[in-house]
Amino acid sequence: MAVGTVEEAKVLAKHSSAGAEQMLKEIIATKLGMSEEAMKEYELALMELGALYRDQRRTDELAQLITTSRTVMSSFAKAKTAKIVRQLIDLFTTIPDTLDIQIAVTKSCIEWAISEKRSFLRQNLETRLVGLYLHKQSYQEALLLINNLLKELKRLDDKMMLVEVQLLESRVYHALRNIPKSRASLTSARTSANSAYCPPSMQAGLDMQSGILHAEDKDYKTAFSYFIEALEGFSSQDETAKAVAALKYMLLCKIMLNLTNEVTQILSGKLAMKYAGRDLEAMKAVAKAHSNRSLAQFEQALSDFKAELGMDPFIRSHFSALYDTLLEQNLVRVIEPFSRVEIEHVAKLVGLGTQQVEGKLSQMILDKVFSGVLDQGTRCLIVFDEVEKDKAYDAALDTIEKLSQVVEVLYTNQASLLE
Repeated sequence: MAVGTVEEAKVLAKHSSAGAEQMLKEIIATKLGMSEEAMKEYELALMELGALYRDQRRTDELAQLITTSRTVMSSFAKAKTAKIVRQLIDLFTTIPDTLDIQIAVTKSCIEWAISEKRSFLRQNLETRLVGLYLHKQSYQEALLLINNLLKELKRLDDKMMLVEVQLLESRVYHALRNIPKSRASLTSARTSANSAYCPPSMQAGLDMQSGILHAEDKDYKTAFSYFIEALEGFSSQDETAKAVAALKYMLLCKIMLNLTNEVTQILSGKLAMKYAGRDLEAMKAVAKAHSNRSLAQFEQALSDFKAELGMDPFIRSHFSALYDTLLEQNLVRVIEPFSRVEIEHVAKLVGLGTQQVEGKLSQMILDKVFSGVLDQGTRCLIVFDEVEKDKAYDAALDTIEKLSQVVEVLYTNQASLLE
């Protein structure tokens, strides 16, 4: 009985996924003598069956497929084997809640690569494992693997993989809030990238990380320019998720710069229209709330778009700072007419809980945003009038300092004459 082809299996899949699965398994099992043409057919069947398991979210079968196919791939060229294994593992990425199984499968493939003495594949898989550890927030495991990889890659002078690992190192240190080390790793990555060809996707990744680090320094103008470059790079490579993230970061920069009117202009642009969706609607809602100086709208936006705004640590941290600034501005405006006011009344005016408002007022007094005191007995805020600085006092101190310098000079000159 003749074995079907991959194209026939694709057609059959539209009507019967079980039939298509069986046909693809038969193609993989026969291997057709493993001639060059047969190897190509085997590869296509392998990827098609993997895609079928992915679409049906059959993670165990997909993991088993990767494990069983390795025996046959031992006869493939090393570069082709590395490509197929990476592509098969990549199929997990669109299936939710598969991080642990991805790590397990990747570790298993690393062990196989070591036993087969395939260093290139092992290095690729270890680099991928670093990214998985980063996503899982297992930062110490990631750094341990990075240190071993960097030593090996520097010795081999593999610039491309070196750039990728150094970029991952920068991202890990950023996640650990070690900004100086994150910046140093990014500088190393850019230096390595300058000495070799850097693919557009990798260059976009470097630009994205540069923008993130500049934003950490509150240099949002420079960060915005890097995010533009990242957006163009990811868009040219059809990396939709990363392009959307770069676009969101661009809008974040405009919001943080208090240029909310420019958010609408960006959203009406060609690239923004291409990636229209809930992510951009979320940023638009935050921009509107910030423009109106409305805490209620801001909180509503954070609630309505919890997944789009809360899942990204970078956006979450900056919006947290923005919320504090907005809250501070609202409280200053509310308490301005009062010399003595109940904390509960202030909380009602800003539409927040009494405890939260009391804590923020206490922080503002300590930060010397305004002069005042919280009276715990009466649950009131007492605001003091701003006392103008006495210029005569400053002038007197300045005069005393200059006189001290003159006396010091005279003393030095007298001492030299006595010698």
